[in-house]
Formats: sequence, C-alpha cells, structure tokens
Amino acid sequence: MGCNSCSSAKDGQPKGCKNNGTCGTDGCNKLTVFDWLSNMSLPSGSAPFSCVEIRFKNGRKHFFKNTENLSLSIGDVVATESSPGHDIGIVTLTGELVRVQMKKKKVDITSEEVKKIYRKASQKDIDIWQKARDREESMKVRAREIAIRLKLQMKISDIEFQGDGSKATFYYTAEERVDFRQLIKEFAQEFSTRIEMRQVGFRQEAARLGGIGSCGRELCCSTWLTDFRSVNTSAARYQQLSLNPQKLAGQCGKLKCCLNYELDAYIDALNSFPKTDVKLKTEKGVAVCQKIDIFKGISWYAYEGEWMNWHRISTEDVNEIIAANTSGEKVISLEEYVSEFIGDTKTNFENVVGQDSLTRFDQPKRNKRRNRNKRRSNTGNKRPLEKQVVASKKTKGTTPENRNSNKSKNQRNKKRRSRNRNNDKA
Repeated sequence: MGCNSCSSAKDGQPKGCKNNGTCGTDGCNKLTVFDWLSNMSLPSGSAPFSCVEIRFKNGRKHFFKNTENLSLSIGDVVATESSPGHDIGIVTLTGELVRVQMKKKKVDITSEEVKKIYRKASQKDIDIWQKARDREESMKVRAREIAIRLKLQMKISDIEFQGDGSKATFYYTAEERVDFRQLIKEFAQEFSTRIEMRQVGFRQEAARLGGIGSCGRELCCSTWLTDFRSVNTSAARYQQLSLNPQKLAGQCGKLKCCLNYELDAYIDALNSFPKTDVKLKTEKGVAVCQKIDIFKGISWYAYEGEWMNWHRISTEDVNEIIAANTSGEKVISLEEYVSEFIGDTKTNFENVVGQDSLTRFDQPKRNKRRNRNKRRSNTGNKRPLEKQVVASKKTKGTTPENRNSNKSKNQRNKKRRSRNRNNDKA
C-alpha cells in the first residue's frame, strides 16, 4: 500500500515521496489504518459518526469532532483546533470504526479533550505548514548544539512545528530530571517562536523515529504497536533464551516488545513439563535435569558424578518416573527409557540434485591438460606390444634415485592439492 508518488518515473526508477514514512497521502505512513467498514453502507435514517481520527507528525493521532458536517475522507488535509492557533493534520479514519477506536481507548465524546475541526486546509495553510516542516531538521541540529554547550544530560530526539508555525514542540529523553529554564530562553531567542518541551520515554522515542529491528523488518512500535507493555527477563527465561542484553535489547535500549508475543504459548507448553529442580531416583543413582526442549517434548538428565553423560528422555517417561518415586519406588535406570524413545527420523524432502550440499566445492579441480595428453597418448601414439614390454621392464629397473624423485614429486602434488582445498574453502 503506497502513495501515488511512490510509482516509477519515466526511466523506470522509483520516484518516492522522500518523506521517509511521513508522506501526505497516508499510504506509507506510520501506524496506517485499514478501514474494513468502508464498503458497508449505513442503515437508512442513521447519521454518520461525528468524530474523525486525524494524524500528525510521526504517528501522533487524536480524535476531533466534525461540528461543521464536512464531507471528509481518508487522506484529506484539515485545519484543527489547537492552543493557541490551529494545527494541520491528515484524516486517517472516518465512520463507525472511529467509534470503535474511541471505545477501545476509553475516550469520551463529550470531554473537552476532543476538539473540533475548523475547515479543510487551503493551499495557503499547506504552504505555511510545509515551510515550518522544512525548518525542523536544521533547528534540531542547532538545538542539540545548545544543549551540549549548556552541559545538560538530555537528548533532543525530534521537533514538531504546529500547523500555523506559531509553536514548536521539542521532544527529548533524559534519565534524570533536567533544569531547562535557561535552555528555553536561548531557544526562544534563537528560533523566534514559542517553545514547548515534552519528555518522552525511550520506547516512545523509537516509535517516533522508527528504524529496522534485528529481524530485518520495521519496528513494531512505529508500524502497528500502540500500547507498550512491561517486558521482564522472566519472559526470556521461559523461552529458553540466553540472557544476553545485547541480543534481548531493541533499538530503544530496553527489552524487545516481541518477547511477550509467544510467552503465553511457552507457558502453556511448560505446564506439561516437570519442574527442573525435581531429581529422579533410580537404583543406579540420582539423576538431575540438565536441559529441556519445549518443541520436541524432550528432557536431558545426567547422573550425579557423571555430568558428561546425558540421557534423552521424553516428558511422559519423566512424569512416570516421578510418579513412581512419589509412591516410594525406584526405577532400575534411565537407560531403559532412553532405549524405548525413538526420535522422528522422517524426512520431508530428498536432495536429488545435490545442489544444496555444503561440500560440493571442496573437491580439487582436475587439470584438463593432463587429461587431454592422456587421451592423445592412448589413441594416437600407441606403441607395439614389444616396445611396451621393453618400456615396462625399464620402469621396473628404476634406480633408488628415481624413486626418491618420484616420491618428492608426489609430496609436492599433495601439498598443492591441500592448498587448493584451503583456498576453495576460504
């Protein structure tokens, strides 16, 4: 789903809107919405819903009342109420789906937070809005220089101008409380506009700026995720992940939100597994759990004192051994259950061509010239039987010096072959 400016140019290369996910037609925007109720008509006599969802820069969305009964559709640029002045936004959702979203986010229609829409934006309003948007990048660089000069422990991540250009909102992140009274004075003197400072969290900063995650896709928080739930390291423990902070952290520096996606499925699967701190009592010795595989339903146990020898046992057999131990009985050994367990050796496909073999390039390359010389000697230059016998007698009567030279030649050839193999592997 892309906008019209994302189509190809005359030379076949993509044009692109060059807005990096914040284009005006809402086709490739952050947190874009699909109106699945757009094809359904309202019952006769019912009025359309009076509220509209409007998006501003970097996925900031609010609900507004359509008090003027304007005919609005997705992608229209409108002027909305703000304090002070007015703001310019893009309509992202209309109709009954807005009612569902407001009920989901617990927004009351009669509250003062839901402001009204003035009009559809004119060309003059859009020009002022675009000029203000063009100033944001240069202002952000200058604002960071001023904050560094004042030695403030904060990071200015983004700047958003109001639609009429009367106010600029500076979004920043900081681990501690920052005294930016002197900073606001210098900002107002430098930029000649009204300044508003707004602190956001690290997750909200990553959602506003966007980026590519370790999975190779766009960040969930900047594409569809709107609520940030708390993530704990226990979610990684349940999923048998290594507690490496560099791998578990996302672009925001916090734990990845996707650790919670499959957590419920892992917890349900672990209910069938016995606790890892339960020891198995056998006549051969006491066995301790070393590792579990949630997908295959397998556990590995090792006897105390024989930590190098692991025994693979299914969860059903482990539960059976624990039930026998609770009743006061001991199993003979774990080897009996290991022999009964047979893994799934069924192959889903067969490699007929051999093109996916990892060692297909490891074979040394044969010398084609030698093969051609051999063929010529075997076909064109055939000797009579007597000469061949004489030649064979001569070869039999070789001196030890010739034998040593032949051995040295063979050793050289072996060394060359090993070098070729190493080069092919590299």
